[in-house]
Amino acid sequence: MTDPRAVVRLLDELVWRVRREGVRVSTAQAIDLARAVALVGIEDRDALVVTVTSVLACTRADRDRVDRAFLDFFSQKPARTLFDRLEQLGFTPTEVGALRELLERAAEDDAQGDHLGALLEGGSSLDRLMQLAGMDRALASLVSPMQAGFFSMRMVDAIGITRARQRLASLRAMLIDALGERGEELTAALEHELARAADDVRTRVRERSVPAAPPTSRSLIFKAFEALTQSEVDEVRRAVRSFAARLRGAERARKRRAIHGRIDPHRTLRAALRTGGVPFAPARRKRRRDRPRLVILCDVSDSVRSVATFLLEFTYAAQELFSETRSFVFVSELGETTELFARHGVHRALAVAYGGGVVAVTDNSNYGRVLRTFEERSRTWLDRRTTVVVLGDGRTNYHDDASDALARIRDRARALIWLCPEPRAHWASGDSAMSRYARACTSVLEVRSASDLESAARRLLAR
Repeated sequence: MTDPRAVVRLLDELVWRVRREGVRVSTAQAIDLARAVALVGIEDRDALVVTVTSVLACTRADRDRVDRAFLDFFSQKPARTLFDRLEQLGFTPTEVGALRELLERAAEDDAQGDHLGALLEGGSSLDRLMQLAGMDRALASLVSPMQAGFFSMRMVDAIGITRARQRLASLRAMLIDALGERGEELTAALEHELARAADDVRTRVRERSVPAAPPTSRSLIFKAFEALTQSEVDEVRRAVRSFAARLRGAERARKRRAIHGRIDPHRTLRAALRTGGVPFAPARRKRRRDRPRLVILCDVSDSVRSVATFLLEFTYAAQELFSETRSFVFVSELGETTELFARHGVHRALAVAYGGGVVAVTDNSNYGRVLRTFEERSRTWLDRRTTVVVLGDGRTNYHDDASDALARIRDRARALIWLCPEPRAHWASGDSAMSRYARACTSVLEVRSASDLESAARRLLAR
């Protein structure tokens, strides 16, 4: 006989999955669905999908969304509870029971609103917390998909993940007292569950904020970075490496052609006078090409991560085009990654940069602090041979934008080029300082796809 509690949990997860498709499902509809399923049962899949669609879908568009959510939900592995997942990791029923007791005690004293148990549980519990935190109202002011990272951070704070981490830190001592070393291991597993909950929040905000992908008939190099699927990301990475290799090859060809240099007419005529023009031997002007120095400042916050990944990968692949390349990443603080890229492969270096190994990636962006820090650090080596490239959306979180410092950096450099992943129409909205930054730069380029990145790279090399 089917456990009614398991059926209710299954339907609860399904209802929240349908809501994530954009279908409004009231509490009354959820109750009606439970009653209808109790009558028809869950053994007949066709009867179940008809029942779910009939109760939850009010329009033709809703019907398609409900069908899509149903197929997606039942194509995945069955969701397991927190305690099932912990037992799957090897914790005994006694250890899980001790944790359950502590979590129930913490739930009774939840005046701080950290919702530790619900966050650890995930699934529909996490959806419910996001709904209570006003996710719909928060995303109503979203004007660009590139702001998904900013809104994700706000949502993570709103549902209490930071407070839950603090509560878990106090729970750690109790688990160690009760279970010894196993309590330490259990705490580590719970920290991983909280991190997974934060990742789920970011994913769900991104799903709500990213528009529908462009038509598939268009080449992937024209597709916006933030709209790429994981398989498409890998393909675009190969394209980025490919055009970096083409640029390197073009540079080598120019060098070969320039070995002898251009004909110098004055030296040629003077030499011809001595011999009466027989034989006529062209004299060539030696060509001296100074490869430019390149400095990159790359925002690695969530809002621009998709673009930053490709820019850093391109820089790594094409660094032989420049006599000296220095790279920095920033969010709220500035950190140099030049040595990191020199010691490790690109994938390892990017993993360290995005994992918080250089700067804290969970902070809010602070462009003013970063630009003033870079201005101070670069006083001794930034010169007119150096091209500075900044990648960022210019959203300051209403901090000081330090556009005056940016102008002074431009005056000392050969050129200052800003690559912005947001369209120009959004530069004057909200906390964006791009309009002021644009006046302080040599040029500002929109970079939203691999094609844009290639165009920007060619313009950079042309300088």
